[in-house]
Amino acid sequence: MTPKPKYDIALIGGGIMSATLAAMLHEFDPKLKIVIFERLGEVAKESSSAWNNAGTGHSAFCELNYTPEKEGKIDIKKAEYIAEQFEVSKQFWSYLINKGLIDNPKEFINSCSHMSFVFGEKDVEYLKKRYAALQKSALFQGMEYADDHKTLEKWVPLMMQKRMSSDKLAATKMDQGTDVDFGKLTSKLIDYLKEKESIDVFTYHEVKDVSPMKKGEWKLKVKNRKTLTKHNLKAKFVFIGAGGYALPLLESSGIEESKGYGGFPVSGQWLVTTNPELVEKHNAKVYTQATVGAPPMSVPHLDLRIIDGKKALLFGPFAGFSTKFLKEGSYLDLPDSVNFKNIRSLFGAWWHNMPLTRYLIQQVTMNKSQRMSHLRDFVKDAKEEDWELKHAGQRVQIIKRDRFEGGRLEFGTEVVVNKEGNIASLLGASPGASTSAFAMIMVLEKCFGEKLKNEWHDKLLEMVPSYGKKLAEHPELINQIREYSKEKLELEY
Repeated sequence: MTPKPKYDIALIGGGIMSATLAAMLHEFDPKLKIVIFERLGEVAKESSSAWNNAGTGHSAFCELNYTPEKEGKIDIKKAEYIAEQFEVSKQFWSYLINKGLIDNPKEFINSCSHMSFVFGEKDVEYLKKRYAALQKSALFQGMEYADDHKTLEKWVPLMMQKRMSSDKLAATKMDQGTDVDFGKLTSKLIDYLKEKESIDVFTYHEVKDVSPMKKGEWKLKVKNRKTLTKHNLKAKFVFIGAGGYALPLLESSGIEESKGYGGFPVSGQWLVTTNPELVEKHNAKVYTQATVGAPPMSVPHLDLRIIDGKKALLFGPFAGFSTKFLKEGSYLDLPDSVNFKNIRSLFGAWWHNMPLTRYLIQQVTMNKSQRMSHLRDFVKDAKEEDWELKHAGQRVQIIKRDRFEGGRLEFGTEVVVNKEGNIASLLGASPGASTSAFAMIMVLEKCFGEKLKNEWHDKLLEMVPSYGKKLAEHPELINQIREYSKEKLELEY
């Protein structure tokens, strides 16, 4: 099978974002001719792959970087925003299960307590204030706080082994947290989409260029990486969800909104154990404070993972540096991305983020023994033979033009859309995959706004019952949708 000469929708990248957008668009209008291109031999092999991300259903239950302290007060606005985004994802997944479009939710999502754990008097005081602030929001009801060793030993027995009674420790626990295998979810979605006559999915096909045509259409140059055959095709709408390769493709489009963007690649590694004795003593995802100078995606955490029904513990991530924009990319990705439009942004971001540069150098040069010493902050008696080093995914942090600093690093997830609304791209990293449904609804709002308000509106409310409402202001609705998601996704909190 070869690509058709013309499609309504072209989606670049076979990850969770493209799969989600394709599923939504097909539900809205089954007649839309949709094509998905993936450069590797399988979908979901890069950032969506289970071992290439932490599998945290990011709800701001445990991630301390979403609740900064400002002038002695804890700001929870971003935490509420992140929590609401994941509730959107859970509602959409519940819709898919309810309609029979995908099945067996336990293959991709499982209940897993989310915990924040801190060391030392200063951070204990911060966590206590954070807990008090979050209790004012309906989104965080059910969270527990403890700073006594007896309770902490029940919550995280592995982490409490060989602790001194004088150690100042504290933790919060939210049992509504989840572990998510985004790779498995993506594969389920793609398998469903492949069955539809109006949808084509091509692996080993790489989009090399996206350029504007007359009448608001786009020309895509596509290369079959197996046969080396080249294809040109047209599309009315293009979504670029190609992970680290989204940026160069966005630039190839020539849209005004792409100017000034740069990318800073960061790789990662995990320490992983499948030792049953250790795994059975840790049933949570436990996050702590980030090291000074570390990017938010490098916040240390010790996590339970459930992949293909098997449990493991993962610790990290340890940041690294590579000039690749994808795990299976090219070492020329970073140098090839530099041009006159973004060089000022790149230099400005580098100059104003020297602590990050030093942090990455320190991380890259660590050996396994040094990484084990960081793990022993969490697991005092961790043995080197129980843990193996595993490479995580490659992320590209956004660098945006800044009138004062030249450029600045952005650590969130950002949707870039042109003024005509016929091309969109997703840039950035954390919280990433957790926001897939929310992020794709943002794309739909910006590119298909009139249809969402009119003929697609009822279907969208069926997919996401909370759409259009700020959940933090509707406690009863929060309880309703959480119960709905709990039932459909077979969660056990």
